[in-house]
Amino acid sequence: MNKEKNKLSKRQKLYKPLKRLIGLFGSFIGTIICFSLFWWWIFLINLFSSHGHPLFKQERVGKNGRIFKLLKFRTMKTDVDPNLTSSETNAIDGYTKFGKFLRKTSLDETLQLLNIFIGQMAFIGPRPLIDHGQDKITNQMRKENGSISLRPGLSGYAQVHGRTNVTPEQKAELDFYYLKHFNLFLDIKIFFLSIFKSVNWTS
Repeated sequence: MNKEKNKLSKRQKLYKPLKRLIGLFGSFIGTIICFSLFWWWIFLINLFSSHGHPLFKQERVGKNGRIFKLLKFRTMKTDVDPNLTSSETNAIDGYTKFGKFLRKTSLDETLQLLNIFIGQMAFIGPRPLIDHGQDKITNQMRKENGSISLRPGLSGYAQVHGRTNVTPEQKAELDFYYLKHFNLFLDIKIFFLSIFKSVNWTS
């Protein structure tokens, strides 16, 4: 890895502590709101409709390659291999009916506010991937271009520029662009684009 090539600017170094504070306080407030508004009824519906545990934990590759347990509401059928990528699960129709709704609205991902709160993730950053299949290619390229040094995000630059409709190589290139350009204003832009696209995907 070329350290000089991936060196952060002074503004980025100053922004990183602020980015963490935003994640800490934002996830705390977000957790209270989500629990009050919809986490409880998603839990109950999933409890009776998924025929499995309503919550889902999966090992993902985090900052600097460290493995952590990502939290989600269950969307997969119980007989589907949990290590399949999203595209592989889609190909075999491996999501429950309610799970498809959760994925379209991205409500299944909101539990990751807890991952953000404890410092494993940020609101914005490269999406954390499993270390299998096509995702392994992206993880390796992230190591090579340095974007693996960032906290993974609830949403990211690649998610608002194609989501699952990009190749593993393109995803890593978009993550590298984010590494070189991330700042408060770009994060705010990605945040609102994520909300807009999430609403647009459900229409």
